Amino acid sequence: MAASLSSLTSSFSSLSFSSHISQRPHSSHALTLPPSRLPKPTTFPSLTVSASAAVLSPSEPETVDLRRLVKSRLPGGFAAQTIIGTGRRKSAIARVVLQEGTGKFIINYRDAKEYLQGNPLWLQYIRFPLVTLGYENSYDVFVKAEGGGLSGQAQAISLGVARALLKVSEDHRQPLRQEGLLTRDSRVVERKKPGLKKARKAPQYSKR
Repeated sequence: MAASLSSLTSSFSSLSFSSHISQRPHSSHALTLPPSRLPKPTTFPSLTVSASAAVLSPSEPETVDLRRLVKSRLPGGFAAQTIIGTGRRKSAIARVVLQEGTGKFIINYRDAKEYLQGNPLWLQYIRFPLVTLGYENSYDVFVKAEGGGLSGQAQAISLGVARALLKVSEDHRQPLRQEGLLTRDSRVVERKKPGLKKARKAPQYSKR
């Protein structure tokens, strides 16, 4: 037993536990690759945003203030003018002034097409006396209309223009008369009667 223990101790003493830990020295510089293997930097195309504002041409000058135009063309107002005609139709009254010009038609300080809502029949009414005599581009017409509706005012303006043209020359009477433009249309709406639904329409008769 003692011999075996002595042999074990001798064998352990002969063994040498040498632990050799090899540590790599820390390098102060980073890992460098050859330039041929370096990844090429990805370059994105430069995105240029150009906000090009549309160059607007200078806007057309705003429509002339018709009120100022009328006051400058008619010093003293409608009553102070020489070529003036008054027309009536139904309950509408139109005072018309003619002046040499290019064919403008202004009603109550508004353009005739706008005032009459672009109705071709009403526009034809007001221009018919001038067209009959060939003066559609020779006179500017200024109108002050009141009462009634647009249809009655348009026909009143027609009569007023025809009467004003008589003051330009008496020779205009015959062609205007032939077209019936100097006759005042006296027709008006008939009034409603008591017991009737309208002027003449009666309720249904019942015998019992």
